[in-house]
Amino acid sequence: MADIILETRELTKEFKGFTAVSKVNLSVKRGSIHALIGPNGAGKTTCFNLLTKFLEPTTGEILFNGIDITRERPAQIARRGVIRSFQISAVFPHLTLLENVRLGLQRQLGTSFHFWKSEKSLHSLDGRARELLAEVGLEDLADETTVNLPYGRKRALEIATTLAMEPELMLLDEPTQGMGHEDVDRVAQLIKKVSQGRTILMVEHNMGVVSTIADTITVLQRGAVLAEGPYAEVSRNPQVMEAYMGTTAGQLQGAH
Repeated sequence: MADIILETRELTKEFKGFTAVSKVNLSVKRGSIHALIGPNGAGKTTCFNLLTKFLEPTTGEILFNGIDITRERPAQIARRGVIRSFQISAVFPHLTLLENVRLGLQRQLGTSFHFWKSEKSLHSLDGRARELLAEVGLEDLADETTVNLPYGRKRALEIATTLAMEPELMLLDEPTQGMGHEDVDRVAQLIKKVSQGRTILMVEHNMGVVSTIADTITVLQRGAVLAEGPYAEVSRNPQVMEAYMGTTAGQLQGAH
């Protein structure tokens, strides 16, 4: 089981009689890109919130590296290396890109609130911050103010600030949402690039992205697992096609 980094067992979340997540058994392989997909209201975001402990499960277990983390708090989970992007890493618009990534590095060092620290000690993080910006293709914009960035580049910056936290498991919540085609392609390739040596679990609506970069896909419907496997197999599953009918059935078949 050493190649399984994250596992859930019968994970369930109920809200006042409504079951949002129902007995989900998830196994995420170390070093893979694993996508969680499903129609609107399928329970994908609730599932993410359970994994990062922003919601407590009603029943079931969550294991990370074989350790039961079901009752741990969000900060403990983050310290273990389970980092959710677009949540902890919301960027500060009036700081430069370099300063934003440096803040991510400070968080990782546990000095995030030492704002009285000397400017000199902060500059010791600049080299690593520039390396991370280079990893996401933003090295030339290090001194640019974040608010001036186009939307797709902001998403790249958010990935850099998440990487600063040194995630062992990176959770991406709708990383290409609201993007034009060009930005979608760029961010998809960026996710593929930063996945080297890391594990990524992502919620994603865009089937083109999922078909291109995901190793394994889990389809949720009404909070339960409908199908799981590689894209080619899942996209041909009659139940999955039916679940997407009228919305993205065409996309499922046309996104190879």
